[in-house]
Amino acid sequence: MHHFFVSENNIDLENKRVYIEGTDVNHIKNVLRMKIGEEMLVSDGNGHDYLCEIEKYDENDSVISVITDDTSRGVELPSKIYLFQGLPKGDKMELIIQKAVELGVYEIIPVSTKRTVVKLNEKKEKSKIERYNKISESAAKQSKRSIIPEVKGVMTFKDALKYASEFDINLIPYENYKDMTETKKAVQKIGKNQKIGIFIGPEGGFDESEVEIASDLGVNKISLGKRILRTETAGLMIISVIMFSLEE
Repeated sequence: MHHFFVSENNIDLENKRVYIEGTDVNHIKNVLRMKIGEEMLVSDGNGHDYLCEIEKYDENDSVISVITDDTSRGVELPSKIYLFQGLPKGDKMELIIQKAVELGVYEIIPVSTKRTVVKLNEKKEKSKIERYNKISESAAKQSKRSIIPEVKGVMTFKDALKYASEFDINLIPYENYKDMTETKKAVQKIGKNQKIGIFIGPEGGFDESEVEIASDLGVNKISLGKRILRTETAGLMIISVIMFSLEE
């Protein structure tokens, strides 16, 4: 079943109608060639899902559909995972976003660290963040998420730590930290209705001083095993572990 996202303003619960506008209209009409009466899943991006049937193609270039079921599918994790990802080189960030969204991440925050090679000026950053959010939306549709995880603007490491300061638990994988027992304990502490921050360094990892600053602020150092993981692997690995422990 095809899946689309609309603004809450496009959902008329009183009359049981959903109005789809924008680029999705062309995709529905001319790419998917969906017919009147065909079913689709529509989400408002805030966790509410609606099973709908296409009623008609409006002359104002919108798709009007009838709500046949207001359903809560429970596809979202019971806690919110925030991925603080050190900016990697090339197009690795796009892969990270796509897969992290599929795994259930709530929000992605690109982070500039001491060892970050990529430098984005204001114009380039705006363009990149717009593209990153489109990738997030596409991945959310593909994986049938009820929300579209937001990709925030680039933060400094200091600002990222401040942003996560009131989270329930924060984790920072560090290759020089070898205690898997503490890693398992940290994951076991994670429960429902929590905010979880995961800090992943860029290529070359975090500078030791950054890890110590984070640790002093209560961020838990953890190990991801005896093997050194690439930046595009590390975050997805720990998100997968947390997702498995939380999934109902």
